[in-house]
Amino acid sequence: MENPVLIFGAGALGHQVYDIFRNNNVLVYGFLDDDKALQGTEIGEVSVLGDTDDGGFLKVIGQKCEAFVAIGERPVRQQITEMLLSRRKTMPVNAIHGTAVISDQAAMGHGNLLGAGTVVSAKCRIGHHNIIQIGTILEPGVVVGDFVNIGSGSVIASGVEIGAEVFIGPGVTIVSGVKIGAGARIGAGSVVVSEVPEGATFFGNPAKKV
Repeated sequence: MENPVLIFGAGALGHQVYDIFRNNNVLVYGFLDDDKALQGTEIGEVSVLGDTDDGGFLKVIGQKCEAFVAIGERPVRQQITEMLLSRRKTMPVNAIHGTAVISDQAAMGHGNLLGAGTVVSAKCRIGHHNIIQIGTILEPGVVVGDFVNIGSGSVIASGVEIGAEVFIGPGVTIVSGVKIGAGARIGAGSVVVSEVPEGATFFGNPAKKV
């Protein structure tokens, strides 16, 4: 990436993304965050400049500056992403840790975070604006929708299909071929052995609806 990047979100996820870009030799222009207590502070040598809708800073995004939305709360991440599309006609870039392993037979959209040690195997398809955390393994043929959160250390077996806006906690195992409906939530440490309907919450080993 040749252009600098402006990071939306100066919390823990913002720190993680900052480290990824820095280690990838990408210049971070600054942070934007709506928390007034963070504004004016620094992360590393980079300042938290202002609010996420500050037009003075948003105008730099485009041909000369990229953007990344480092906010874990999905509705807020969606709102800012939509704002960037409507006001700046731009899609956030990917933040991929240098130790992530991505098959050249995999496909991935925009605005995704791949944490340290993640593995994306052959024929995986990853949509847009997903957070795939440290040490997650996507076995061959996994399909991930948009705005999905997958917690650290999860293992998603071959052929699993994960719908949009799904939340998967840390340490989850999903067995081969299972479908996870859009908007579903899976609790930390669960082992999913059967289909999860849209909007359902599953937890346990084996995971059951709660």
